[in-house]
Amino acid sequence: MTAHAPSNPERNSANRPWQQRSLAHVWHPCTQMQRAAALPPLPIARGEGPWLIDHDGARYFDATSSWWVNLFGHADARINAAVKAQLDRLPHVMLAGCTHAPAVELAERLSALTGGVLDHCFFASDGASAVEIALKMSFHHWRNVGRADKREFVCLRHGYHGETLGALAVTDVAVFRDAYDPLLMRSHQVMSPDARQALPGESAADVAQRAAAELEALLEARHEQIAALILEPLVQGATGMAMHDPAYLRAARALCDRYEVHLIADEIAVGCGRTGTFFAFEQAALPGETPIWPDLVCLSKGISGGLLPLSLVLCREHIYQAFLDDDVARGFLHSHSYTGNPLACSAALAVLDRFEHDGVLQANRQRAAWLTAALAPLRTDPRIEHFRQIGMIWAFDVREAFAGNRFPDRFHLAGRAHELLIRPIGRTVYLMPPYVFDEPLARWLAQRLIATLDAVTQQPHTDADRAPEPPTA
Repeated sequence: MTAHAPSNPERNSANRPWQQRSLAHVWHPCTQMQRAAALPPLPIARGEGPWLIDHDGARYFDATSSWWVNLFGHADARINAAVKAQLDRLPHVMLAGCTHAPAVELAERLSALTGGVLDHCFFASDGASAVEIALKMSFHHWRNVGRADKREFVCLRHGYHGETLGALAVTDVAVFRDAYDPLLMRSHQVMSPDARQALPGESAADVAQRAAAELEALLEARHEQIAALILEPLVQGATGMAMHDPAYLRAARALCDRYEVHLIADEIAVGCGRTGTFFAFEQAALPGETPIWPDLVCLSKGISGGLLPLSLVLCREHIYQAFLDDDVARGFLHSHSYTGNPLACSAALAVLDRFEHDGVLQANRQRAAWLTAALAPLRTDPRIEHFRQIGMIWAFDVREAFAGNRFPDRFHLAGRAHELLIRPIGRTVYLMPPYVFDEPLARWLAQRLIATLDAVTQQPHTDADRAPEPPTA
């Protein structure tokens, strides 16, 4: 996995028909289709490790793991083999009234990763579905134990949890939420512990403490009505990779215990080793202390290695027990047709095998050191601020004077010209690469990222050049 001679992403002979057909019939996600012709979709023919290859043979490094799902590169042989073997045995069976080995084994192994604290697993298909399940489980639990007044939810400002109506109700990213606001249930929003909000002389832990104080005031006033707090542990992704100190997780756990409020950890983006531990919430406990866990964990994206849609919710025993009754209506009747699909579960088991047998977390520490060192010039670059990194996530914010109009689009197109598939979020440029690069490729990636930054920020822009831009995940 070393750097290669530059290919030419500009040649379009084979790509153009696919772009035209896609624009004619495919409604692309997270895209303003009015502008899609100026930013045509990149037609991908195949994938190989961290590379995506278009119909002309040009290669692009998948710098964001295809929306944060592709942990071990494209077409990973071992994950593919697990899915192919399962395909010949049992492609699908409904999980209502039936069961199968991949679902059972996956639930057991994930529970074991929490030390058995989260010992029940409910399967779904995508991250937003997992969030919906967790919210419903929390409310229904309180209803079943005779506390139906606990029906309110708390979320963090600038948090993102998906785009179904329940998930949007606990999301605070305006470009996703505002159009549907009249349809949404109300939620309480409290201060984000985003370390970029530090006042002069404050540390990231100080910001976390201020945010926790605001949460405490709300819970003290409304705990009889609040069912759960939902948060993204350590990194709020869609708002621009906002990172916070683990002290906030410790405080949130303690406050939720004190005021009898469920704590839901949305690990959809940050789980599966992305922050340096398999679950980001593992970093809440201080070294040498007993691990602390949320009441419910939502997991998706990387759990199936980028092969098949899969999500799940892990919960504690007392939540599960509240649904056991002769009355069917007191059960959790939520369902999806493809819940616990054997192919997706087989892919997830192969992902867990990679973590268990390949020393992925330890190897990622070395990969992180390589790429952080290669990106070192950005720390003092006057064009950027808030360079930050945790685990296998890197981010920085381009200063407004250098960003200009439609920065995400221009950066994305410039990235293509430098063999990168990369999509900034507003003025935030971030990397979440697959866990499959070596030191030469880390240096190459950093060089190409800096070259892309040079291509779009050579001169400071004036106020007349700037216009508000929606984020692009």
